[in-house]
Amino acid sequence: MAHHYIYNFGLSSLSMMLGRTAGIVRRSISHARCLSTSSSLTSLFNPTEEHAALRSMLRSFVEKEVEPQAIEYNRNETFNIPLFRKLGTADPEGLGILGLTTPEEHGGTGFDATACALVHEELSYSDPAFCLSYLAHSVLFVNNLAVNGSGQQLEKFLPGACEGTKIGGMCMSEPAAGTDVLGMKTTAKLDQDAGGYILNGAKMWITNGTLTGKDTGDVFLVYARTGEGRSDITQFVVERGMEGFNLGQKIEDKLGMRASMTAELVFDNVLIPEENVVGEVNGATLCMMRNLEIERIALAAMALGIARRCVDDMKRYAAERTAFGKDLYSFGQMQRHIAESYAEYMAGRCYVYGLCNGLDLSTYGNGLDADGVKLYCAPMAKNVADRAIQLMGGYGYVGEYNVERMFRDAKLLEIGGGTNESHHKNMSRDLRRMSDNKLE
Repeated sequence: MAHHYIYNFGLSSLSMMLGRTAGIVRRSISHARCLSTSSSLTSLFNPTEEHAALRSMLRSFVEKEVEPQAIEYNRNETFNIPLFRKLGTADPEGLGILGLTTPEEHGGTGFDATACALVHEELSYSDPAFCLSYLAHSVLFVNNLAVNGSGQQLEKFLPGACEGTKIGGMCMSEPAAGTDVLGMKTTAKLDQDAGGYILNGAKMWITNGTLTGKDTGDVFLVYARTGEGRSDITQFVVERGMEGFNLGQKIEDKLGMRASMTAELVFDNVLIPEENVVGEVNGATLCMMRNLEIERIALAAMALGIARRCVDDMKRYAAERTAFGKDLYSFGQMQRHIAESYAEYMAGRCYVYGLCNGLDLSTYGNGLDADGVKLYCAPMAKNVADRAIQLMGGYGYVGEYNVERMFRDAKLLEIGGGTNESHHKNMSRDLRRMSDNKLE
């Protein structure tokens, strides 16, 4: 599959090749309708031919490239860098999705929130940890910078990030500041004589903070306190190799997401040039909240991939395994596990895509439902994985059958990008502000 074919997904007019592929996708969808979900939902999950073709391409790539390596890299707690680079444009046959929501003039494909959701759903079907590294790069770094950065910053940093020659992330959480993000202690003080800001502090739980366990990742958006006010936060671009910027530690022995590298990063008098300030000084809270919306949607979409995989594995196992002379579909307890899991997965999927299809990534103020989709989908995925383990019994408890890995990976979705409890707080606050206004 040639790189230019994938890259043209973001163009306003479909290429001839995309048109042929979309036609194949339509015929495949039509043929499968009698054996799949309601045909009335097809346009919800794939609202355009481009989305359908993108999903078809991702599903093929995941089956051939992502699935075969997932168990090995998760067991070894290593990051598959060569595979990750195949998501970019530098590889002649790369998918071109590292800049999925980035304007085409900066090396991206200019896609929308729906495309973001479907890519995260498809990658997580086989390897949620690999997908988490993708999210940290494409959403937390690339999308954030594309929306909030200056033209000069976009020209400097986005091409390498979209190519895959630079792998990035975002630094917000600290050893003593997680959900209370505005309680961060990392500081950046302007030093006119030095010609920039002096950055000091540490960031914790940073995805892509290291790629090999020996050094930092390539490039990061770092939030730091720049004033006396609680919300006086500024965002900076920090690059690997800057003096004083070091890997504190690679976080080992995580419950899940083991093929995604997590690290503590340390900043010791790091000089940040003023041209690396992203947005307004003391104005990064808006950048932070705006990007949290698409991050939470992407995490909810990851939950969909986990849940769909577990339902598929339950279905296959229930048909193949016999007990008391019957397959497992014959037993009411097993029927409940499968049916409830499917219904909950489909409810979450409709919520996610219903939100995404009308979402403008250049706006903000969609927090109620961005919180809502993650609050629903994260525990849903964990519960579906739990049922899959229960249905498979001892086999579900071992790594060969994958659902135990899905169960462990799903737990992070209740913590990262906002805990369940933070979603409760945010949503209750927003609903209270509606006062007596009735829901539409």
